[in-house]
Amino acid sequence: MSTPRDVTVFYDDRVLAHQPDVNTAFLPGRLDKRIREILQGLEVKWSYPEHPGRLTAIMEKLDNQPIPGLRFARGKPATRKQLARVHTTGYLDHIFELRNQNAWLDVDTTAVSPGSVKAAEVAAGTAVAAVDAVCSGDTESAFAVVRPPGHHAEPARARGFCLFNNVAVAAAHAQAHHGCKRVLILDWDAHHGNGTQTMFWADPDVMFIDIHRRAPFYPGSGNLDEIGAGLGEGTTVNIPVPAGTGDVAYLKALNEIVTPAARAFQPDMILVSAGFDAHWHDLALNVSYEGFAAMAGIMQGLADALCDGRLVYVLEGGYHTESLACGVHAVLEVMAGKTPPQPGVCGVEEVDAAIAYHRDAFLDPDRPD
Repeated sequence: MSTPRDVTVFYDDRVLAHQPDVNTAFLPGRLDKRIREILQGLEVKWSYPEHPGRLTAIMEKLDNQPIPGLRFARGKPATRKQLARVHTTGYLDHIFELRNQNAWLDVDTTAVSPGSVKAAEVAAGTAVAAVDAVCSGDTESAFAVVRPPGHHAEPARARGFCLFNNVAVAAAHAQAHHGCKRVLILDWDAHHGNGTQTMFWADPDVMFIDIHRRAPFYPGSGNLDEIGAGLGEGTTVNIPVPAGTGDVAYLKALNEIVTPAARAFQPDMILVSAGFDAHWHDLALNVSYEGFAAMAGIMQGLADALCDGRLVYVLEGGYHTESLACGVHAVLEVMAGKTPPQPGVCGVEEVDAAIAYHRDAFLDPDRPD
């Protein structure tokens, strides 16, 4: 029998102001001309995949299929001090100079529009607000529905649609402001969280665990032997998987790697970089909605057992709006108290039903096997 839990969704519509223009020229010296020639030759109209519709789809799903007991709260912009805990001063200066501009920051699709810097500040600050609410006891757990995403953003570089590393800002805030000495970050996005890994590479007080599609899939990092360095050696845990990986492998990783690692680390708080591009609609991996929900159940159990339930999700990727909205909804249902499902291997239930339906047409019950 499920037990209702107190969960808050943090969302601020100022993050919708991030709307890059794909026709803006790249930075000098980049591959602007060659890339445009390729696209023109293919006669393909390319649009920016990380768009406001991702979040409006999530909020519309929650409005149309409300989850009992779910509360909503508004976010806030991150302060420069909060951002500077994980990003360099020079990088922040550079990003802030881009207010009210259209510009590409790199060739791997990271761009800004006039409202992007404020949106990025609000995204990071909304993750901070979620941490504040959980640590102060205002809510048992929280989900920050934010964009632009953050886990590719490095200390001094924007990458992969990401400007500020939202989950890293939230983790550093939990340590500095709430006394959470040890923070565990699980990243289940299909893409490796290279930025988060870099930020905490040598930090023994942040354990970063990442399940992702293996290189050469973007961003090409996250190999098995990338385990951190110095005092932080062993607190970076990478689990690279091949294309097609689905529920069974993901849950095996959570049960047999994430769970013992978390128990050994004994975190004061758990953060999840929750990307939903591991769903098959995004053509990277093969996780189902039930798989995401089951993973949420495992993480809730770890948070309850290890850190008084302190658990915050921060949205990362997921570019097919239907699977993104449904995946977030499935996770929130479990966070709110629904009993986690036990996913099977995709298609087996349907084949069993077909076997039962067709059995009499092809099998003679009186004929010996």
